[in-house]
Amino acid sequence: MIKLLYFNIIVVLISTYSYSQSYKYLKKGAWSAYLQLNNSTKLPFHLEISGSKQQPVFTIHNAEEKIELSSIKIINDSLQIDFPHFHSFIRFVVINKTEISGAWTNLNKGDNYRIPFGANLNLKKNICSQQKLLNLSGKWKTTFSPKTEYEEFAVGVFRTEDYSQKITGTFLTESGDYRFLEGFVCDDFMELAAFDGSHAFYFSGKLINGEIQGEFFSGKHYQKNWTANRDEIFKLRNPDSLTFLVKKDTFAFKLKDLEGKEFLFPNEQFKNKITIVQIMGTWCPNCLDETKFLKEMYTKYHQAGLEIISVAYETPSIFEEQVQKVKLLKTRLNLDFTFLIGGQANKALASEQFSMLNQITSYPTTIFLDKNGQVTKIHTGFNGPGTGKVYTDFIKETEDFLKELLK
Repeated sequence: MIKLLYFNIIVVLISTYSYSQSYKYLKKGAWSAYLQLNNSTKLPFHLEISGSKQQPVFTIHNAEEKIELSSIKIINDSLQIDFPHFHSFIRFVVINKTEISGAWTNLNKGDNYRIPFGANLNLKKNICSQQKLLNLSGKWKTTFSPKTEYEEFAVGVFRTEDYSQKITGTFLTESGDYRFLEGFVCDDFMELAAFDGSHAFYFSGKLINGEIQGEFFSGKHYQKNWTANRDEIFKLRNPDSLTFLVKKDTFAFKLKDLEGKEFLFPNEQFKNKITIVQIMGTWCPNCLDETKFLKEMYTKYHQAGLEIISVAYETPSIFEEQVQKVKLLKTRLNLDFTFLIGGQANKALASEQFSMLNQITSYPTTIFLDKNGQVTKIHTGFNGPGTGKVYTDFIKETEDFLKELLK
């Protein structure tokens, strides 16, 4: 019995050593990676392997965004790299020093939500056969699910470079943007994609008589058609007009803090303070973008009287697990403002808890209150750094607005 136990321990140690060493032989540099969304559709993305042989670093590139994955675990015969902000991971086996294969698992969508993943050491290749490059730079009026009851408008903002196949940009919607998209253009075809650990977005399109006609995939679970036409003046509705007060009563709510204690608002802590109430979730990339922005505002203006309350709606159904996710975000981003638990991620629940508003239609939704506790503005959704000038203009407008409130 004792000999058998020793034998099993030795086997486990040898196996662990073997797989813990395997990543050391992976070549550093730029890799071509992909998610196999379905039988015919691959979402491509850039993967860089750097660091030391003892501690490699995997970095995903989405245009200007870089997501560093440095946490490596050994799981049976595989290696696992976890995403820093979202409850997801890539688990793979090392085929050889230039090839890995496995799957991405997104636990926010359930334990069985997996998409096949693969990567090879990057081999430069010419995508364009005819070197006929499209110039798609500018704004495009975009329609998702055109001519259906689910029709939705967006603004495509694209950037292409002369003599380059590369295209970057994003889509702005009334609930937020599609963040950092990157791809290529060639002949009459274009492709854009992003993979951030929470969402896997893939857009393809073909230019037909001046109109882009294409398909959009979100992971393996969602697909819809889209069209786009050049339009430099088209605008979406003002995000400050979509959510509004329907009751003139005092803006008030009762929720639980991270210790499970009852939290009532308003209270003495926030008396005579400018308060921002953010309705968000740690699983939401747009919320993450906004939270980083709010951290900047808090750092600048907290001493002048700014307070922030983030109300989290999370994917688990158990309170303790919801708290765990929020505490992880607080630690990773070093956040000092107040966090509360709204409950499970559900817009109907959020709308019920904030019944003084017409409806919560988007994560995030952000409410600005003056020193008297009166609502002065409600911003629906968030268009982040992937939107370029839209984002920088928003930063200036919001900061100027806060300065006025703090006077």
